[in-house]
Amino acid sequence: MIEALSILGAVLLFIAAVFEVLLIAGLPLGEFTMGGRHKVLPPAMRAAGAGSLLTQVFAGLILLQAGGFMSMWFSPGVTKVICYVFAGFFVINTAMNFFSTSKKEKYTMTPLALIEAVCFLLTAVYKL
Repeated sequence: MIEALSILGAVLLFIAAVFEVLLIAGLPLGEFTMGGRHKVLPPAMRAAGAGSLLTQVFAGLILLQAGGFMSMWFSPGVTKVICYVFAGFFVINTAMNFFSTSKKEKYTMTPLALIEAVCFLLTAVYKL
């Protein structure tokens, strides 16, 4: 069961990473992110998206590692701490998305962030 959650979380993170690539490329998807103020993200926000992209890929790989699907980069204790940090990050992200003025961001990114928080938390608690 927990292994399935780690796979689900990783897949969702990799989908979010693809979405980030599309935002960086200038597709008109900005209403789904960063408060939805821009249809197409301005260059400075696209540059910030690169950091988000790297974070999402790293987080997905950590979930796969924690779930036992790839070799350990870090010790189980360090991986557990990283999972708790990401769980906390996604709890905060859930709240921020929930209060977004963009309905597209609120109704797509809030549940996504909540699922990620649950995946990281339960993987850390029951798998590591």
